Amino acid sequence: QVQLVQSGGGLVQAGDSLRLSCAASGRTFSSYFMGWFRQAPGKEREFLTGISWSTGSTHYASSVRGRFTISRDNAKNTVYLQVNSLKPEDTAVYYCAAAFTFGATRATDYSYWGQGTQVTVSS
Repeated sequence: QVQLVQSGGGLVQAGDSLRLSCAASGRTFSSYFMGWFRQAPGKEREFLTGISWSTGSTHYASSVRGRFTISRDNAKNTVYLQVNSLKPEDTAVYYCAAAFTFGATRATDYSYWGQGTQVTVSS
């Protein structure tokens, strides 16, 4: 069992940056691929980026490459999502999740999910 607890998010202005955190606990979570998704109202959950906890290898959706950065801190058991130059269309609920497969991009590939955190970008 893996538990994921998210923090960060909130109301920001266009052009701002923010960092979301996802603290993991539970046994063997270090063997997982950690992903970040978002879901805007009326839209499907969208894969953004992911990182291998063991190797640090990353994978990005082409739509976010350049503005989004994923990282991990093994000592704190935490994965981060840095988002720069925020746009109103980035408004969504953001989720972290854990999967067994490196490079997993489908929500159905992920076994564990954080509680989600709202990010609202005002213009």
